[in-house]
Amino acid sequence: MVVCGDDALAHRLAAELRDVYGERVTLVVPSARERHRPRIPPPARALERAGALLGRVSAAMTRTTPLPSEEAADGAEPPEETVRVLEAAQPDDAALIEAGIVEAGALALVYDDDELNIHAALRARRLNPRLRLVIRLYNRKLGQHLEELLDQAAAVAALGAGDAEAVDASTTVLSDADTVAPALAATAVAGTSKVIEADGLLLRAVERAPVPPGRPGGPGLCTLALLSASANDPAEAPSSAPGDEGPVLLPDDAAAAEAAGCGTVVLETVSYTGRPVRPRGLRGRGAPLASLFSRRLRWSLAGVVGAVVALAVAGSLTTGEDPVHAAYLSLLDLFAINEPAIHDPTPRKVLQLLSGLTGLLLLPVLVAAAFEGLGTFRSASALRRPPRGLSGHVVLLGLGKVGTRVLARLHEMGIPVVCIEGDPDARGIALARRLRVPTVLGDVTQEGVLEAAMIERAATLLALTSEDTTNLEAALYARSVKPRLRVTLRLFDDRFATAVYRTLRAAHPRALTRSRSVTYLAAPAFAGAMMGRQILGAIPVERRVLLVARVEVRGHTALEGRTVAEVLRPGRLRVLAVDTSAPDGPETDGTSAAPSPDTEREPAHLVHELGDGYVLRPQDRVLLVATRQGLGDLHVRRPRPAGAGARQG
Repeated sequence: MVVCGDDALAHRLAAELRDVYGERVTLVVPSARERHRPRIPPPARALERAGALLGRVSAAMTRTTPLPSEEAADGAEPPEETVRVLEAAQPDDAALIEAGIVEAGALALVYDDDELNIHAALRARRLNPRLRLVIRLYNRKLGQHLEELLDQAAAVAALGAGDAEAVDASTTVLSDADTVAPALAATAVAGTSKVIEADGLLLRAVERAPVPPGRPGGPGLCTLALLSASANDPAEAPSSAPGDEGPVLLPDDAAAAEAAGCGTVVLETVSYTGRPVRPRGLRGRGAPLASLFSRRLRWSLAGVVGAVVALAVAGSLTTGEDPVHAAYLSLLDLFAINEPAIHDPTPRKVLQLLSGLTGLLLLPVLVAAAFEGLGTFRSASALRRPPRGLSGHVVLLGLGKVGTRVLARLHEMGIPVVCIEGDPDARGIALARRLRVPTVLGDVTQEGVLEAAMIERAATLLALTSEDTTNLEAALYARSVKPRLRVTLRLFDDRFATAVYRTLRAAHPRALTRSRSVTYLAAPAFAGAMMGRQILGAIPVERRVLLVARVEVRGHTALEGRTVAEVLRPGRLRVLAVDTSAPDGPETDGTSAAPSPDTEREPAHLVHELGDGYVLRPQDRVLLVATRQGLGDLHVRRPRPAGAGARQG
């Protein structure tokens, strides 16, 4: 794997590929002495390896640094693993060739410059048409066109070379904001960002303590692993205990039921359980009366109408006129366009005076209605206020690049959101206006802004502005209003984030606090894309890893025409869900691209909903969890020697 970048994301991505997937990485940076470090520390074991990687860099053009060996992902003998750091001012042909791009399996271009990434991607595709590309771009439309162009170039090159072997030479364009939005949205729902989003489902792996015999365990979708005995030992050393064979991955239901006294890793589905807000306000070209006029104004109009009806009835009874004609005369008197009743009986004179008085009362009510209706239409086209009775919602602070993507994701999940933004021209204001999301314009550090967003009745605060102090101040004030509020902070400085996290946890031990950075959340998504389009995420289990993948059934003999029970391979592969929403279409290979994020599809059906006897159709798409060897056996990316299954991605 080759990673080219000039900021903290490149270093985090290299550490993710090395620590989680066990890949050999070549890191190409402008200067090995630049202080681009991950701002939020990874786990202790990953931090030790990342420090070994980033701390042993010299000023030499290239240097190979051996890392401490460890067990392979699936328990095989550890291969010889090295990490290289290459200094290159620009990712030109010479630098890419020296990085080993011709023999590489994947290349990630994560420079903070779209033009530089595009130039490097075009060079890399020309040098190695079989290369899997992952590109960091902020322009989404340009990224879609670039994906099509580079994929077409790879297909033409493979056709010209007569390469009949199926090679995943895909191109994936990602942006920081798009990749971190699901994780931040998951934090608002589940309280943790360690959630994998797949085909409309939110899945998370939960480690559970041993359950005494005879006592049922908690609910879960399936058991991913049975933990080893040393996993529950507080005095466990970094290395496994002697004689400990490690965790049992992907056990079948019988083995999971018989296992007693050992911890488990269970997969759960995550969903929002709060009360969704019914959409209000303008719809289409019409508008309900409640959104146009206030309650007080509606009562005033109702009183005037009642007075007119009463005058019409009284006129009909006293003068003997037809009710319709009496109502007509009352309206003429109401608008002061009738002749004075000088020669009429006294009751008629009294009714005319009362009608004139009612007309005087109606005039300010009509003016108020006109102004209020005009103001409602103007505010409806701008921003909406938080509705009354709102509770259990998410307060989203900051509608910048990241906040905008998070807002779109939360809206798709049906979670009520109230936004706070100090800049009326911010990127996400237009989206909030279009989605009719309640938004409070104001400086969150000023008194009354968080109260306007109903922070005292909220469930979660997502502080995603680009200012650390602003996010911290909002979190502290929100905690003073609601001590058990779930808070997620976006903090850039690593030491500052650590200090804030520990202090908030110490001050509010019963409340959930999370501090996140964009690079920390984006690195796993980029790493998964480098392993292949089908890889959605990884679930570490002690010293091993399970991969969650999305695979097209068509073209896989181990899947097509088989039942879900037949696909199950204990210890290697298990089907979690099946997406049956794709219609019958033309023949496509197993490496077809995933649908666009903007394409709406029905959520996938979980296995327990379809049953183990469901027969997989060619147009289906399965969501499965597998070991590296199990996934490699299902979809081999290139011929490999015997015993290399644990290194297969």
